[in-house]
Parts: sequence; structure tokens; C-alpha cells
Amino acid sequence: MKSKKAPVVVEKDIARSSAKPLFGKENITWMIAGLVVMIIGYLLMSGGRSEDPNVFNKDEVYSTVRITIAPIVIIIGLIIEIFAIFRQPKRQID
Repeated sequence: MKSKKAPVVVEKDIARSSAKPLFGKENITWMIAGLVVMIIGYLLMSGGRSEDPNVFNKDEVYSTVRITIAPIVIIIGLIIEIFAIFRQPKRQID
């Protein structure tokens, strides 16, 4: 019979490890910009309010801004978010 050995776990000294943050300052700036663009898109999609809530106004509900422009703005915001996540920070020369 073969004896199974437990794997050896080497603990790293946390004080000596140089843990870098996942996202840099520039990435966070791009993320905030993408979030602002998406919020603008959602505000465009919500639109204004009707003067009389009992009357259905087809032109307000199906306007070009709500149906076409707002979703495009939201998608642009999502693309900015993807760019911010995958962007590599610039390497500093020491």
C-alpha cells in the first residue's frame, strides 16, 4: 500500500508580500465615467411625465429619445465599463 502524503502548504509572510490593488486610479476614473454615461441613458429613457395620467400619449412613450438614443447611450456606458475593467495600468519605469 502506498501512503499518501498531505501537500505541504507554505504560508507567505503577509507583511512582505507586495499586494497591488486590482484596479488603478485611471481604471476607477473610467469606471465612474461609464457609470455616469449609463445613468444619463437611464434618465433619457425615463423621460418626463405626462400632464394627464389618464391620457395615453403615444408620441411621448414612443419617442426617438426613449426608444433609440437612450439604449445606445446605455450600451456606450457598458462598453466604457468593459474598457475600464480590461485596461492594463501603465508600467512605471524605475
